[in-house]
Amino acid sequence: DVVIDAVGRPETYKQAFYARDLAGRVVLVGVPTPAMTLELPLLDVFGRGGSLKSSWYGDCLPSRDFPMLVEQYKLGRLDLDAFVTERIGLADIEEAFHKMHEGKVLRSVVEMGSVGELKA
Repeated sequence: DVVIDAVGRPETYKQAFYARDLAGRVVLVGVPTPAMTLELPLLDVFGRGGSLKSSWYGDCLPSRDFPMLVEQYKLGRLDLDAFVTERIGLADIEEAFHKMHEGKVLRSVVEMGSVGELKA
């Protein structure tokens, strides 16, 4: 039994902790603010067993994994284009944030040059 907290607030993490089965796993994906703290009785942590885990960038190591992911994309094995809602220029960034906030786009990619230059 796995419970994922994608919000990153103490209240939701505590709910996730108690929602999991005995010996289940809680994975914290949502990033808390630096000031947030969590208070859990240590006896509950000990008595319920299982594991408490955080996942930062999916637990990747950017210096190792990003070059590998770029290579997989270049080889056509990783379809990153499916995650792109629109391609924009620098002048369109503010509008893209508004669209994202309104739920009209998921991901905007800022292109710094022509498409031909980027793929070369």
